[in-house]
Amino acid sequence: MTHRYWPVFIARGELVETLFFDLSYADLETIVERQGFNNSVTPTLFNWYYKKKQNSPCHNLISKPALAFFEQYYDFSLPEIDTVYESEKDRTVKFLFKLNDGQKVETVLIPFNNKYSICLSSQVGCAMNCAFCFTGEQGLKRNLTTGEMIGQFLKAWQWLAENRPGEERILNIVFMGQGEPLHNFDAVKKACEIFLSQFGFSVGVQKITISTAGYLPGLKRWNQEMPGVNLALSLHSPFSEKRDELIPINRKYPLGEVLTYIDRIALNKKQFVTYEYILIKDFNDGPLDAEKLGTLLAGKSAYISLIPFNPFPGSRYRRPDWQTVERFKAVLDTFRIPTLIRGVKGDDVLAACGQLNSNG
Repeated sequence: MTHRYWPVFIARGELVETLFFDLSYADLETIVERQGFNNSVTPTLFNWYYKKKQNSPCHNLISKPALAFFEQYYDFSLPEIDTVYESEKDRTVKFLFKLNDGQKVETVLIPFNNKYSICLSSQVGCAMNCAFCFTGEQGLKRNLTTGEMIGQFLKAWQWLAENRPGEERILNIVFMGQGEPLHNFDAVKKACEIFLSQFGFSVGVQKITISTAGYLPGLKRWNQEMPGVNLALSLHSPFSEKRDELIPINRKYPLGEVLTYIDRIALNKKQFVTYEYILIKDFNDGPLDAEKLGTLLAGKSAYISLIPFNPFPGSRYRRPDWQTVERFKAVLDTFRIPTLIRGVKGDDVLAACGQLNSNG
């Protein structure tokens, strides 16, 4: 058979395989068509690896030439689990994954009502250097590929199947791990398309959330390109000087400009933008901060997630007491903005919000 489309490239004179999990449904359709295979190969492979979550070759379901082609030219490997950390407090699970080039990233399974949310990383490290986040101390090593993000999900699901059988229910996907997702827009977008595919994972758009520190180039592309998933903004202060300290890119992409673009996002019925607000003791947790935040978000399709700061090694900030957190929420309640205090999970294994760091 003469191949009309080569899914490999030459590096130092050698053929290099393409990761299968980097392919969207449309990518796979194109390859199948160009190779002259039956068009049933595309939905069959997506169903096998995503809906059924199989980790063995798709024997007997596609033709032998198609099977041989994909086995020869595509890599079906998933990230390797380096270390698993299980919280003794609440059964949160943190994975340290080792990638093919030796880089490492962390992923978190967060339990709720016998189900899980999964917190995916989109980069090795992060370029945003947010002061409240342990990941920022790593700097940016590289972007993750789509397949490496999909691989985090599949490997975590397999771990549940093996170690907590009967609990393989990962219902929510949040891009809130290591990295700025909109700084890796194309790969994150394609990962969302794979999660949403009716032939694959079939996750609903309301079950996927992408969090951003306010990376404006990505927000400008959101309306036209991102497939209707939820957006969360790391806001953390309505005052410019405080947000500058917490989120340095606020100096380049000021909050007012960021909110202008967020206000233009077309929301589905009953869809809100989540505004994440980390409460830091004696820094942004006072009544004036709450009043300013309420005034800023009043009238928007907004949902506020209050996150008491999670300390990490070397952090200079501290978590406020519970009474302060409740007083802050009470002020926001007067603006009739739906507000939830996020419970702390996994902090005993550095798996809580802002605690991920895969160095060492």
